[in-house]
Amino acid sequence: MDSELLTILEQLERDKGIDKETLISAVESAVASAAKKIWTVDKEVDVRVELDRNTGKLTAFAGDQQIHSSEFGRIAAQTAKQVVIQKIREAEKDVVFNEYNARIGQIISGAVYRFERGNIIVDLGKTEALVPRSEQSNKEEFRQGERIRAYLLEVRKEIRGPQIILSRANPNFVKRLFELEVPEIYEGIIEIKAIARDPGERTKIAVYSKDEKIDCVGACVGMRGSRVKNIVMELHGEKIDIVRYSDDIKEYIQTALSPAEIAQMQLISDEKRVNIIVDEDQLSLAIGKYGQNVRLAGKLVGWELDIYSAKQWEEKQKAASREEDQANGRADTAQAPDEDAKQEEED
Repeated sequence: MDSELLTILEQLERDKGIDKETLISAVESAVASAAKKIWTVDKEVDVRVELDRNTGKLTAFAGDQQIHSSEFGRIAAQTAKQVVIQKIREAEKDVVFNEYNARIGQIISGAVYRFERGNIIVDLGKTEALVPRSEQSNKEEFRQGERIRAYLLEVRKEIRGPQIILSRANPNFVKRLFELEVPEIYEGIIEIKAIARDPGERTKIAVYSKDEKIDCVGACVGMRGSRVKNIVMELHGEKIDIVRYSDDIKEYIQTALSPAEIAQMQLISDEKRVNIIVDEDQLSLAIGKYGQNVRLAGKLVGWELDIYSAKQWEEKQKAASREEDQANGRADTAQAPDEDAKQEEED
């Protein structure tokens, strides 16, 4: 049993990546605990067990005195087996947790294993991961056994083992896809400044080139659109607008609202709000389906965008002017009785 135990521990270290010293310590502790329950020794006396790293022999001590017992071999063998099984499970959980915790923020792939209350369970090989319904795109459907890629959102430590949470709806999923597809982004020549996403429908991504010789938008689109097409295919047809970032907020807002054209712009800087006036034929384009274009553009630039046609803006200005006149009229009326009362006093 002695040499066999060492062989088992060494094999576990090779195959499972579990530190042999961790297993040895666990075996020593568990055998000592089991021995103390059986032997009639003073409960205050510390019972310890040592495993010889060369021979694999287990020796028990009560304080400084070695314990000799015919029962020790049987106790050691049974306890060592139980502890090895238990520690294998625990250590494997730690290995999995540490491995995937270090990969948070990356894209990982696996196979769709099963579906559970709308959630997708993904087989990663060593373990399973979860794509919650809230982290899925409504426009995507997967079949059992199909390969799936997703963004590693978080890893939670739970009693039953690490819970790996994946996402295909997170904006960073698209960001990572661009990093994988566009070498200039991965190398840091092109920077992704902001990203706004409506999963399954549309994404707006603002990019900036640190090298004037490299066109940031063109590099992201790729030759004949090859790079962005690969990303759109991965996202099952989600539309992607690639816009050029600018420090000039007016220029940035214009590109963010593309393909719509802006006629006029009124910035309210202290509120980070802007009134945007467009021609009548550009209004629906600027707002987008269900307000999607203006909503995503606002998220991208970090400003609140209010869209008006020229006619709507004119009516708004007239209404504001009427309200101002009415307010002034009320103020004049409020002053009149005071003046009459003053005249009466003088009389």
